[in-house]
Amino acid sequence: MKVAVVGATGLVGTKMLEVLAERGFPVTEVVPVASERSVGKEVDFKGKKYKVVSMADGIAAKPAVAIFSAGGGTSLEWAPKYAEAGITVIDNSSAWRMDPTKKLVVPEVNAEVLTKDDKIIANPNCSTIQMVVALQPLHKKYTIKRVVVSTYQSVTGTGKQAVDQLFNERKGIEGTMAYKYRIDLNVIPQIDVFLDNGYTKEEMKMVKETCKIMQDDSIKVTATTVRIPVVGGHSESVNVEFANDFDLAEVIQLLSEAPGIIVQQNDAEQLYPMPLWAHEKDEVFVGRIRRDESQANTLNMWVVSDNLRKGAATNAVQIAEYLLSKGLL
Repeated sequence: MKVAVVGATGLVGTKMLEVLAERGFPVTEVVPVASERSVGKEVDFKGKKYKVVSMADGIAAKPAVAIFSAGGGTSLEWAPKYAEAGITVIDNSSAWRMDPTKKLVVPEVNAEVLTKDDKIIANPNCSTIQMVVALQPLHKKYTIKRVVVSTYQSVTGTGKQAVDQLFNERKGIEGTMAYKYRIDLNVIPQIDVFLDNGYTKEEMKMVKETCKIMQDDSIKVTATTVRIPVVGGHSESVNVEFANDFDLAEVIQLLSEAPGIIVQQNDAEQLYPMPLWAHEKDEVFVGRIRRDESQANTLNMWVVSDNLRKGAATNAVQIAEYLLSKGLL
């Protein structure tokens, strides 16, 4: 199967190539696509070099599927052109996520919504993906009323420039700033731009995307998203109020048995999820699972996942795997 990776030279695009190789997706040929300034560069896939081609040449190569991670503007312009050529697009930008005509998919949660007619499929925001993977098995059992989430997000979510800023600051080197403020030895309580309601765009993505993915507009979500000086993954403190009471042991069992989740919970041994453990892994790690003693039917949990993998590349590849398994590609 011929697979295009659009944005192949970026942080997420590079990770997508890695994940495609690691998971054994049946790629016969990779078509790396990037902006004009990257055309002609080479990328490696399974030990073979492939030359980066332009957006138009990516269509001409006629891949079966194109995984986009090249920004919203590029997706808005080019995803429809790829789709018109019969290529299934899995898009990692925010361009199509809230479009009512496009599916927003986390395979462990709602893969069954996909059909052969879906030619542009949206990959959700990284922080939303890991949260809904943890929420879904609990929603099915107890019915979620409200979610309060605070995130602690890796600089890799911003991109290479932010990673460079962090490590430059650690070395005392002056360089290009991805953020208005220093990130080393600091936390920045702003991810993306502020909106009129005082929330950031990232926070409102979590609110809206959660309801769409879980196919339940009655779920109330409020979020505070924070950037921290970490590179391994995103962490989230999630407080969940249910319509029905729960048994804590049953909650832990449900999460342990759910696809894509690893429970790390042992207070005596101080075992809990951390970006250190989640880095380069595909699973969502859940721990610090405990009853909220201040309110009935309410649970606290700590959710960690590698944002470049499950939060982006792995989720996109899993969508392609599902389409292939159901004969939809």
